Amino acid sequence: MIPERVKEWTGAPAQSPWWAGGRLAVALLAFAIAGGTAGYVVIEGWSVWDAFYMTIISVTTAGYKEVHPMSRAGEAFTSALLVLGVSTALYTFTTFMARIVEGDLHGRWLSRRRERMLDELEQHFLICGFGRIGRIIAGEFARQKVPFVVIERNHERVQEALNLGYLAVEADASSEQVLRRVRINHARGFIAAVSTDAENVYAVLTARLLNPRLFIIGRAETDDAKSKLHKAGADRVISPYQIGGLQLAQTALRPAVVDFVQIATSSDNLELNMEQIKIGKSADLSGKSLVDAALRQRFGVVVVAIQRADGRMEFNPEPETPMQPGDHLVVLGKTENLRELAAAAGDETQVTR
Repeated sequence: MIPERVKEWTGAPAQSPWWAGGRLAVALLAFAIAGGTAGYVVIEGWSVWDAFYMTIISVTTAGYKEVHPMSRAGEAFTSALLVLGVSTALYTFTTFMARIVEGDLHGRWLSRRRERMLDELEQHFLICGFGRIGRIIAGEFARQKVPFVVIERNHERVQEALNLGYLAVEADASSEQVLRRVRINHARGFIAAVSTDAENVYAVLTARLLNPRLFIIGRAETDDAKSKLHKAGADRVISPYQIGGLQLAQTALRPAVVDFVQIATSSDNLELNMEQIKIGKSADLSGKSLVDAALRQRFGVVVVAIQRADGRMEFNPEPETPMQPGDHLVVLGKTENLRELAAAAGDETQVTR
């Protein structure tokens, strides 16, 4: 059985006890070298360096001649050191070679690398669940180079995420300890996409309590779950079945419109992207109107809409429409132009992407 602490932090199998692994081999080798050095110092009266050098050439079977002529007691000690020291050196060598062949060292290196990556996470998303929906979300984030962590309780799904190169932990997404470990206080967003509504509600509630400012999206299977997710603290609630049905209907009625939206929002399109840019408090654009900011002339973008800080959406805004701190501009443009606009607007989340 995999210990919970190891499962939560790494998603990897538990490490073997220290006495069954390489630590014992290293300890025995160090003991042989230290004992040999001390023995030559006591028996022959050599300096520490000469005794250490003699021990090394004996244990490694280098075959050089003795550092100094030895007494009978020194020769007997050397014989014992050769038997014990060489055996210990061979044991250490074979132990580490076996670990390299079996991939144990590589696995440990990957685990430590994931630990470091978790410690350095900033402005990332937490994806709870790696089922069909979670895979699609993770794949899109990976294509757009958005940092994220997958939290999944199923061991096989965690291994699948790791094999795809994603950062993943095998854990319960509703655990406060786990969410703190994946740096929820530094996260940009939280997506509850577990297969059951009850788990999603509990995960959203825990995330909201730990980070009141976090942007949270919840997946709902039923109408009843939608209201519960909103009450638990979700900013947006998405029903995959409803979205899928509407997409099918819109594709049937307005295929050209659907194609345009997909092209504009797809990361595979290098010519045109639709993005949201947040206006910062100290940004140069704050307080200016669209015409005064000259967004089209300076950045080559088209402002499709403005979402106000209170949630109101203004479509096709007039040129005299002002931009206030906290507003989101929904714009169309090339990727490099959108990054320049994000920098002028003070939106660090878009600049760093």
